[in-house]
Amino acid sequence: MTVPPTDSFERKIDYLRLSVTDRCNLRCTYCMPEDGVPKLDHSEILSYEEVLTLARIVVGMGISKIRITGGEPLVRRDIITLCSKISNIPGIKSLSLTTNGVLLPNFAEALFSAGIRRINVSLDTLKPEKFAAITRYDRFSDVWEGIAAAHRAGISPIKLNAVMLRGVNDDEIEDLARLTLSHPYHVRFIEHMPFNAGQGEGRERKFVAAPEILERLKKVAPLSICDEEQSNGPAVHFRFRDAPGKIGIISPVSNHFCPSCNRLRVTAEGKLRTCLFSKEETDLRQALRDNLPIEAICRIIRNAIASKPEKHELSSPVFRKCISRQMFSIGG
Repeated sequence: MTVPPTDSFERKIDYLRLSVTDRCNLRCTYCMPEDGVPKLDHSEILSYEEVLTLARIVVGMGISKIRITGGEPLVRRDIITLCSKISNIPGIKSLSLTTNGVLLPNFAEALFSAGIRRINVSLDTLKPEKFAAITRYDRFSDVWEGIAAAHRAGISPIKLNAVMLRGVNDDEIEDLARLTLSHPYHVRFIEHMPFNAGQGEGRERKFVAAPEILERLKKVAPLSICDEEQSNGPAVHFRFRDAPGKIGIISPVSNHFCPSCNRLRVTAEGKLRTCLFSKEETDLRQALRDNLPIEAICRIIRNAIASKPEKHELSSPVFRKCISRQMFSIGG
């Protein structure tokens, strides 16, 4: 078995988040302007052949976990075929997908058959009218049915990601958490990250910190930490007593998880990012289109990993004004 590469801080890098499109069928207020954004030309994004080549290269380097992201990955044609081919790469241990869930009712069974065993679904509210306000589309029933369809298909775990916004959905913290008392889902509360999508300075007033979320959860029912679930992932895991589901809290702002970060990101147009909040990118698309030898592409990736920063500078006011990309263009 190939040993995963390590960065200069001895972190094992074994996880790649791979974006296949910049397009999305929702317009979440914290992510994208109402009118959308200029779309990348088809020639600018990686072809499926290039995505597969890159996947084979990184798995050969020891990266054994890949998550397919977007935009919304299910809007890209033949996504099931791509997932199936990636899942059959020798050496891959986990293939997962992040989705907004709108198209999931029609894709869940095919995704499972294609090798997807884990999914993350964005679900910021349990109220249809509020869902329409946040996403600018009235598609809550489709998302909820998609989650149920994924469960019926055998996908597990199903992680429901809720970005907490004060005055928007923070009144539902307890209700979202109670889902774990009756469903085997992982409900994950995520601190709002400062990607500017036309929110201006108002985003500071909307911020809900992880410690506040945790204190409110403790009042719902007895809560214990899931020691067996703690890993180098971003969430700290908890469970209500006897609950079939779990709770995760992700705190990139108030208590960052940089010391255990094990991931890389590749954008839809083939830019490698070693940190979500870094402005540094490495162009893999050109290397792939120049048909560089596999060894040369591996060297490019290893050099990028070697320069992976020790931690992000998200707390810096200067940094917050200089973020070069919005979340949808980086890849979930």
